[in-house]
Amino acid sequence: MTRLTKKYLFYILILLCTASFGQSKKFKVVLDAGHGGGDEGTAHNSYKEKAIVLSVALKIGKILEDEPGFNVVYTRKTDVFIELRERANIANKADADLFVSIHCNGVNAEQAQGTETFVMGLSRSKINLEVARKENSVITLEKDYKLKYKGFNPDNPDTTIGIALAQEESLNQSIILAGKIRDGFKNDLKKNDRGIKQIPLWVLDATAMPGVLIELGFISNKAEGAYLNSADGQEEMAKSIAKAIISYKKMFDGNASDSEQQAEITEAVKEVTSDKKNEVEPEAEQKDTVAKAGVVFKVQISSSGRDLATKPSNFKGLKNISKLKSGSQIKYFYGETTDYSKTAKLLSEAKSKGFTSAYVVAFRKNKIISIAEALK
Repeated sequence: MTRLTKKYLFYILILLCTASFGQSKKFKVVLDAGHGGGDEGTAHNSYKEKAIVLSVALKIGKILEDEPGFNVVYTRKTDVFIELRERANIANKADADLFVSIHCNGVNAEQAQGTETFVMGLSRSKINLEVARKENSVITLEKDYKLKYKGFNPDNPDTTIGIALAQEESLNQSIILAGKIRDGFKNDLKKNDRGIKQIPLWVLDATAMPGVLIELGFISNKAEGAYLNSADGQEEMAKSIAKAIISYKKMFDGNASDSEQQAEITEAVKEVTSDKKNEVEPEAEQKDTVAKAGVVFKVQISSSGRDLATKPSNFKGLKNISKLKSGSQIKYFYGETTDYSKTAKLLSEAKSKGFTSAYVVAFRKNKIISIAEALK
C-alpha cells in the first residue's frame, strides 16, 4: 500500500469517525400493546382489546418511524402473550426514553365512555384500584408468579396499595406526556376525558424511564367500541398519541426552558386525580396549603455511595445542600422552598452548574412524597 493510499484511508477514517460522533442519539420509544395470545384483555360486543391495542400500537410506531430522530421498539408485533416483567425488561434493556402501554377499558355498564391516561402512583381510589387490579391480574397467567412478584396478589387491595413508587425520578416527565396525550384526545378528537390518574401498575413500576398507560376508551360501549374497532378510529387515536410523543420529545430536546418545563408539569399535575375530583386547590391557595401541610420542595442533584460534606466546594459552588440516606446510597439536594413555582429557578441554577439530570422532589416530614401528592 502506497503512502498516498494510506494517507487517503486515514482521512476517510477521520471523516467517518467525525460523522459517527456528530450523530445525535435517537429518541427511543417502547410501544407496549397490552395483553395478547391467551390473554385477550377485555372483550365486549365481539370487540377484543388485544387486537385493537396491537393495531393502534403498530400505527403509532409507523408514524414515529417516519419521523426523524425516533427509534421504535415493540414489546409485541403479533398476537402473542408477553409477561409483564418481560415487557419492562424489553424497555430497560433497550435503554428507552419513553414507555407507552396501550389498553382498552371495558365494564358491565354500557354507558361508560371516555379516555384515561395513567402514571405510576399509590392512589387508594376504589375505581382506580379496580383498573389496577384488572391490568395487573395478567400476572396470574405466568409461571411462579407469586415468587416473581414477591407475594403480590392483584385481587388483594392491600398488596396493590403497597407497591412502592420506584419511579419518582420519572414521574414529572410521565405526567407531562400524560397531559399532552389527554389534550389531544380531549381537544382534537373531542373525546370524553376521564382524566390523568395515578395507580399502582407493575408494568410502569418496573420500567426505568418515564411511562404512561393509556386506556383508549370503553369497548363495552357500543358506539365507542365500534369506533375503536374501526380502521379510521384506530388511525385517529394513533395519530393523536404520536403527536403527543413528538411534542414531548421536542420539549426535552432543549427546545423548552426549565421554567417552561416546570410550568407544564404544574399544569399537568393539577389534572392528576386519585380519590376524588378537585383535590388540587387553585394555584393561589397551593402555597399556603403546602406550607401548612409541612411540605417542602428541593432539587435532587446527585446520588452517591460516598458521604460528602455539604460544603459548596463539593457541589460546584452550590450552597444550601442537604442530604438523605437511602439504603446504600446518599441523595444530595439543592435549595428548599414551600412555593412550587420557585422550583423552576432552583432547577435552572442546579443545571447551570452541570447537574443536568437534576429534578424536583417533594418532602413531608423529611420523607420523599410524589409531586402530585404534595400539591393536593
